[in-house]
Amino acid sequence: MAVTNMCVLTMSMGAYDEEEHERREQQASKVDTDFDDERTIYHGKVEYDSGESAEELLDQFERMKSD
Repeated sequence: MAVTNMCVLTMSMGAYDEEEHERREQQASKVDTDFDDERTIYHGKVEYDSGESAEELLDQFERMKSD
């Protein structure tokens, strides 16, 4: 039976946490200004049809539910 030596290198958890915290802090402090700052302008119109009363709309809804 052959025996092999195994070596596992580990980094202390405290060192990783400090490095990760610094990396994330640097990343968060960067401001991304590479985007289009202009607003989109839409052209058109909106119409509202308020010809029916609330009762007529409720009656229509009940008819639709029963079909």
